[in-house]
Amino acid sequence: MSTTSSSERPVIGIGACLAGNPVRYNGQTKSANAHVRALADHFELRPFCPEMSAGLGVPRPPIHLVGETDAIRVLDVDTHAHDYTDALRDCARRFLDANTGVCGYILVKGSPSCGFDRVKRFNAAGNLVARDAQGMYASTLAELDPLLPLEDDERLNDPGLRESFVTRALTYHDWQQLCAQGLNAGRLVAFYSRYKYLVMAHDVPAYRHLGQMLADAGKHDPQVLGATFIRELMQALRRRATRRSHSNVLFHIAGYLKRRVQGEERQRLAGLIEQYRRGEVPLVVPVTMLKHHFANHPDAYIDNQVFLYPYPDELGLRNSL
Repeated sequence: MSTTSSSERPVIGIGACLAGNPVRYNGQTKSANAHVRALADHFELRPFCPEMSAGLGVPRPPIHLVGETDAIRVLDVDTHAHDYTDALRDCARRFLDANTGVCGYILVKGSPSCGFDRVKRFNAAGNLVARDAQGMYASTLAELDPLLPLEDDERLNDPGLRESFVTRALTYHDWQQLCAQGLNAGRLVAFYSRYKYLVMAHDVPAYRHLGQMLADAGKHDPQVLGATFIRELMQALRRRATRRSHSNVLFHIAGYLKRRVQGEERQRLAGLIEQYRRGEVPLVVPVTMLKHHFANHPDAYIDNQVFLYPYPDELGLRNSL
């Protein structure tokens, strides 16, 4: 899988084994699925192996998670004599320090270091207790940067999770670009103005609350307000949008065409939205029709809405929603 650097592309971290590097404990690699490989055309993928970075080497004795949920340690499987917990946590700090523009991370399913969820947890005797943990490196990434979208390679096979991850990664990248310009009340309001319908599709209460939060943005410290704002926005985008919530947004956007598109064309658009709501066509169908109409009847506000262009069409993410 190509991981060619491009300063114009958003940066996503990825397990080095998924990028084709033979860094697993047995000296092997792990093939990335087609969905992960497709992201390499639109993101700069930064391979990283925390176990290698922690000095474990290849090949190396396997490690696993040991202990209660509130006191997990990373120990070697054979003897439990070597503890790699702090080294792996330090790797997460060093990765984030060295990659300040990273906007997402693709983790490795089941890994005691890089597993996103349901990682095996053992007791002191080496017996399996549960599959309820997160890899130590992964959990530290989440702790140090709660905004950073995380997923593992196998979860990205799910169309909804895949779409959510890419949406949140690009949103976080957009936010980072805004912060680089410098936050002020006007930029915060303009940023949310572009994201309103995307947030509405995921979480209507958050859509309303964020609007209220920014109503008097000029009266607050933009750094403090911005931190609260982006935390709530990213949390809202974690909620799965439904056909009903997407349809609600589609009808809202279609309302901007009511004086420009009449008769059969307007009925056809409404019919496509209803077909989508009933599960008869994917989301890409009514969205494509809306884009067609707004190409013929431009509207500055709608043309600026992230909902219509949240990610490159070539990824085909709305073909399965």
